[in-house]
Amino acid sequence: MARKRISPPDSILGWPEAEAAHVPLDRVRILQTALQVLDEIGLKELSMRKIADKLQVKTASLYYHFKDKEQLMQLLSDKISGEMVWPEASLPWKEQVLQWGIQFRKVLLQHRDAVELFNLTIGVGYQRLTQIEKLYQLFVSAGFADPQIPWIASMLKNYVLGFVAEESRLHAFAGDEDQASFEAMGEQYSRFFRQLPEEQFPNTIRLASHITNTDWEKEFSFGFSVLIEGFSTKLPQE
Repeated sequence: MARKRISPPDSILGWPEAEAAHVPLDRVRILQTALQVLDEIGLKELSMRKIADKLQVKTASLYYHFKDKEQLMQLLSDKISGEMVWPEASLPWKEQVLQWGIQFRKVLLQHRDAVELFNLTIGVGYQRLTQIEKLYQLFVSAGFADPQIPWIASMLKNYVLGFVAEESRLHAFAGDEDQASFEAMGEQYSRFFRQLPEEQFPNTIRLASHITNTDWEKEFSFGFSVLIEGFSTKLPQE
């Protein structure tokens, strides 16, 4: 009598070893994967097809969750905004605004082409609107006039986006994300400036080491604080 073939446990349907667990496709998973793809290849190369390939699904599957790439980009910028940590409420309003700016810069630097992504989308997602609302509340509590509040918030946002764009551009120009590479480039240009004709460029020569300074945090905080102090002069005099 022939023996009945017994299948080993790992071939029985339902065992973890038998088949890979199926992870449902939803917006959260797609956005997380899209962010990974963005960080890997940049916004210019980002496409629904490449996101689908990363997820090992058909591109059409993504359109069940997103109307188009523009909507996905909108939600991607919102996801990045959600990574920000709001400052302690016990801090003075100026310090809270400064810490917000520092946090915004930090989050933008963590993701490739984040500045371009923010510039191409509108702040209507929940996370971005929450950040804007909290910022508005700080200026309301400080006593600014209503018409001034959106202007102030917009100028601060543009300062952060512009600063990070320039920071990223110069790092890319140096050919490496490594700080040492940027410092080496700075020293190269500092030597160039110091060799200029003194009668024509006395100030450039004198300021050469400062022009090529790489203390991004200090420079950012200085500029941001100058803006805050300037805005504070518009507060009603007691």
